[in-house]
Amino acid sequence: MAVADPTKPETGGIAADRLRSIVDRIERLEEERKALGNDIKDIYAEAKSAGFDVKVLRQLIRIRKQEPAEVEEIETLLDVYRRALGM
Repeated sequence: MAVADPTKPETGGIAADRLRSIVDRIERLEEERKALGNDIKDIYAEAKSAGFDVKVLRQLIRIRKQEPAEVEEIETLLDVYRRALGM
């Protein structure tokens, strides 16, 4: 049986320093994500005050993330469904 290193405290077989490091990194990234979310919210507010439709902007951003073929397929189906509904 290996002897535990007294410089690395362990609890239940978990290296506490390693665990603390991981938790700290996750917390830091969560804070960054929150800050980025606030920045994005501010940009949408700026766009709205400039007269842009935020709902349409969100849709546009979502579409730009998709592959061109996927966008074309969705637009084709949307057109078919609209015509079927007489829109």
